[in-house]
Amino acid sequence: MSTDLTEHATLNKHVILNHKAEPPRAGLGRCRVWATLLLMVFNFHFVKDYSVAKENYKPTHYKQYILITLNDIDETHCLVELYMAESRLNPLARNGSHYGIPQGRSKYLATATGTKQIDWGIKYNLNRYGSMCKALEHYKIKGWH
Repeated sequence: MSTDLTEHATLNKHVILNHKAEPPRAGLGRCRVWATLLLMVFNFHFVKDYSVAKENYKPTHYKQYILITLNDIDETHCLVELYMAESRLNPLARNGSHYGIPQGRSKYLATATGTKQIDWGIKYNLNRYGSMCKALEHYKIKGWH
């Protein structure tokens, strides 16, 4: 009985060794990978960016500036939430006649730096609403501030 198994194993070994290796087939997965790569290359080279703001900006820097300026974590949270909803903290944001991070109507905001826009917005919110959180509450109720 053991000799039968040994012969069978030897035969199978010869059969396996005598088969030619076939090249792997390009399956559907490989085709999808190539199609995705080609699409990415096409988008990178040929699709243009039509957004208004083309400057690379760092919202984190503006969040830190707001925290340092206000020196209050709750007020900072309210103002950051408000400005993220208005302009995504983008100093080049524009919506009709509204400019900058606070989306104010002042032409000054169209040319001011991001930190100057934040200073302007803080003064505006303090004069009009009394605090950043009250300005955020007004925005949530009315959709504008």
